[in-house]
This record gives sequence, C-alpha cells and structure tokens, in this order.
Amino acid sequence: MDWIRIIDFAGIVLGILYLWLEYRANIWLWAVGVIMPIVHGYLYYARGLYADFGMEAYYVVVAIYGYVMWRRKSSEEPVAIPRHDKPSGITHIPVKWVAPAVAAMATLWAGIWWILVTFTDSSVPVADAFTTALSMVAMWALAHKWAEQWLMWLVVDAVSTVLYVKKQIPFTASLYGFYTVAAVAGYVRWCRQARLQDAS
Repeated sequence: MDWIRIIDFAGIVLGILYLWLEYRANIWLWAVGVIMPIVHGYLYYARGLYADFGMEAYYVVVAIYGYVMWRRKSSEEPVAIPRHDKPSGITHIPVKWVAPAVAAMATLWAGIWWILVTFTDSSVPVADAFTTALSMVAMWALAHKWAEQWLMWLVVDAVSTVLYVKKQIPFTASLYGFYTVAAVAGYVRWCRQARLQDAS
C-alpha cells in the first residue's frame, strides 16, 4: 500500500475543508489548522521538502494564536446587527505594517534558504524557502483577519503547485492549483466583508 498517496489524499480533504472555513471566515478553520500540519508534515519530510516540513510546527502555533485573535475580534463585534449582516472583523492591512511585512518576508526567505543549502540536501532550496517564508507572513496576516492574506496565498499557492508537481505529489499539487483559483474568490469576498465592517 502506498502510504504517501493515502496521506497525500487525506491532505486534500483537510485542505478543502480548511479553505472553505477560511473563505467563510469561520473560526473552526483553526481546529483544522492544528490537524492538517501533522498530515502535511509527514508528507513533506518524505519528499525532502524540509522547509515545508519545519513550517508545520509554526502552523500549529499560529493556529492557536489565530484562534485567540479571532475570538477576541468576535467579542468586540456589535451584537445588535442581524446575523447575516454582522461584520466579520475583517479589515485591510494597516499601511504601517506593509514595510515590516516585506522586510520579514525577505529576511525569512534568506535565512531559510541558507539553512536548506547548509544543512540539508534539498533540491529546491530557493522555491522551498520562498513559499515557506511567504506562508509564515500570510499566516500572521490571516490571524489578524487582513484581506491581503489572500494575495499572499495566491502567490504561495501558484509556486507550490509547480513545486509539488516537480516533487511528484499529485494530489497536493492539484489542491494547491485549486487554492490558487480560490484565493481570488476569497480576496473578493473578504474585501466585501471589510467594506461591510467599515459601514457598520
């Protein structure tokens, strides 16, 4: 039995569930966000994607942080607004955070690349480091409910699709191809929710 293919498929199921919850800005995405790293972590290690493997621990920590942040935002929302019109706490990234986010991304990319070329036999250190670094920043943006997190994921997902095809992880590659398209719809929806938040 090919356990890699089974785990790869399980990752797809979890990934689709996670994406749907994220699209709906549903707080339960963070519960899936704790389980999914275990599945993907095994898969990435088996295929030599060491930066992606190491990142799974970060995902668990951010899932806990994100849950706390979203609960806090929920408690701050007005309760008098009808449920279907209720603001979701979604906003845009403050201008003051753009430069630090770009700087963090560049620093993480360089640092992860150096670790990969120095301590591992990774055959794709530049791409692996890039997607890992940008994912770290995107998760931080997601935890703050900033709509621009979808644009970050759009880039990560497009690059990851190509990377996973190269690494012969077909189900995960397909999932990330789907993620790439879904990121556009997610960004549009979250921008609409942010406008609703501003109007409330």
